[in-house]
Amino acid sequence: MSQDPLVVFTPSGKRGRFPAGTPVLTAARQLGVDLDSVCGGRGICSKCQVAPAYGQFSKHGVTVEQDALSEWNKVEERYDQKRGLKAGRRLSCQATIQRDVVIDVPPESQVHRQVVRKAAAVRAIEMDPATRLYYIEVQEPDMHEPTGDLERVARALKAQWGVEDISTEFSTLALLQPILRKGDWKITVALHKPDDHARARLVTAWPGLHETGIFGLAIDLGSTTVAAHLTNLDTGEVVASSGIMNPQIRFGEDLMSRVSYSMMNEGGAAEMTAAVREAIDTLTEEIAAEAGIETGQILEAVFVCNPVMHHLLLGIDPVELGQAPFALATSSSLHLRSVEMGLTALPGSAQIYVLPCIAGHVGADAAAVALAEEPGKSDDLVLVVDVGTNAEILLGDRDRVLACSSPTGPAFEGAQISSGQRAAPGAIDAIRIDPETKECKFRIIGSKFWSDEPGFAKAAERLGITGICGSGIIEAVAEMRMAGILDPSGLIGSAEQVGTPRCVAEGRTHEYLIHDGTAHGGPRITVTQGDIRAIQLAKSALYAGARLLMDERGVDKVDRVVLAGAFGAHISPKHAMVLGMIPDVLLEKVTSAGNAAGTGARIALCNRAARREIERVVGEITKVETAIEPRFQEHFVAANAIPHATDPFPELSQIVPLPMVSFNTGGDEKGGRRRRRRA
Repeated sequence: MSQDPLVVFTPSGKRGRFPAGTPVLTAARQLGVDLDSVCGGRGICSKCQVAPAYGQFSKHGVTVEQDALSEWNKVEERYDQKRGLKAGRRLSCQATIQRDVVIDVPPESQVHRQVVRKAAAVRAIEMDPATRLYYIEVQEPDMHEPTGDLERVARALKAQWGVEDISTEFSTLALLQPILRKGDWKITVALHKPDDHARARLVTAWPGLHETGIFGLAIDLGSTTVAAHLTNLDTGEVVASSGIMNPQIRFGEDLMSRVSYSMMNEGGAAEMTAAVREAIDTLTEEIAAEAGIETGQILEAVFVCNPVMHHLLLGIDPVELGQAPFALATSSSLHLRSVEMGLTALPGSAQIYVLPCIAGHVGADAAAVALAEEPGKSDDLVLVVDVGTNAEILLGDRDRVLACSSPTGPAFEGAQISSGQRAAPGAIDAIRIDPETKECKFRIIGSKFWSDEPGFAKAAERLGITGICGSGIIEAVAEMRMAGILDPSGLIGSAEQVGTPRCVAEGRTHEYLIHDGTAHGGPRITVTQGDIRAIQLAKSALYAGARLLMDERGVDKVDRVVLAGAFGAHISPKHAMVLGMIPDVLLEKVTSAGNAAGTGARIALCNRAARREIERVVGEITKVETAIEPRFQEHFVAANAIPHATDPFPELSQIVPLPMVSFNTGGDEKGGRRRRRRA
């Protein structure tokens, strides 16, 4: 008997089988997918747009054919003619499932839009940008002195500003004559000069005195999110910060899945490149509108990203990064123009700088973290951990800096979690469990109240309680371990073993109930045994990477830990250590750096010398490749325990006594029953 078609929704990862002919919107609602619709399925509101993905998806175990969804119907055709649908989009209320399919829900179709928690850190940066403004008065043309307009602009720059020589793009040259005449031969030009020895490039010009400034974008292009900081190139002020989901998630949540998609689908790399460039264009337009400026004033952008995203941004097939020796097309920094990268929201002559990569799996984002946190200038041994779908780890002091990346996967982002979701209003992001009663309280994004406080009910009515995001699941697992609900191996106890009805049987395992909103049409939010395993795999990869660097340095302890990224700003050091994500250290020695990769990008945007500095530093960093290190698996297995199977964690034990429980055989301190051994 053949099975019903399988539908997989990204970025949530929720999946299920439905009879052929089921509308996509119906399947999404039954699975609890965050997909908007306000017109009752009439095809007139456009809120329920989705993007089906076609090809081979090894991550999801499906191959999606072109006929996976029904053909366009008259409702979709009418909507497209009147209002227009983006290429590749369908109305989920009209498209029906015919065969196995992977469907991406874009951010604008989600009821609870993600809160991209990568705000710009306050940082003093010495301003020396590569792009500057120069006001000049240009000599008018004279028949007796046949000189071109560009040449007279160059002469004025030399006489009035000491600029020796300039070049320009043809597109800029074509605009110069009308600008000069409109400004009555008084104009403001933007010159780009990456260093003192380089020839200045005329990027654009304005008639008269241009007083509304020029701007640059510092972009942290991550596997899951794209975060951007719009920065005034005169003052260094961040005038707007915004983010967008990386649409490549539909091709695979982790990097190797995207490499696999490229390998298995002809033109797959180009498809992913087009998707992320479109997202960057959208983000550019949104952030400019938020700041109240024209996109034409954004004359420079700095990108930091991991190696796979680096190649896909540049339009390079990442296939070589999926197999040893993990060769990069280039590890050097890059100077490009936006027109060369196919970015249409920026002026074609806008200048692009991409930081250097450190190694095949340690990218420009790690270089940006090194630029922001400067581990090579630390007097004590510091471990810097930038946690995302792919963790970047640096360990160093004045003697030596080492770097590696570790494939943590998307669990820390709330993906692959049964009740998981991205960080959005209504998502549980913090939780506390009473070790005596095993009862829990929690907070949701958008409210300052805990669930046992008077103001919570009103906030929950307004926002909803929709799921649990990455920081929430991390705290939940750590709290379960501290409360004796979870044993060191990661097993959840039964209601009898733990002493609470919140532990509910789920097949042969158990789950812990956080919130049951089904009586009012809301979700039932639990932590399942599968969720625990997903977090164990993620945290084990992270800890194993850190241990490899410590092995290379010949140490068993570090002096301090810096947590970078959105994770670092929203999780407590105590919970991270209880989980065993980071090595044991005094809690006061664990600090947050916020979005260090984004900060590094801003430093490179605002200061030319910083670019030369990181280019030098990258060459001195020792790279450790986790994929081929034989001890990685050993460290990974030992790190599966919570907090760890063999490392003692003495500092943690001083402040958090962890219950010595065991639910594998029922031999816990509550006196649970032993399981029978099979004959």
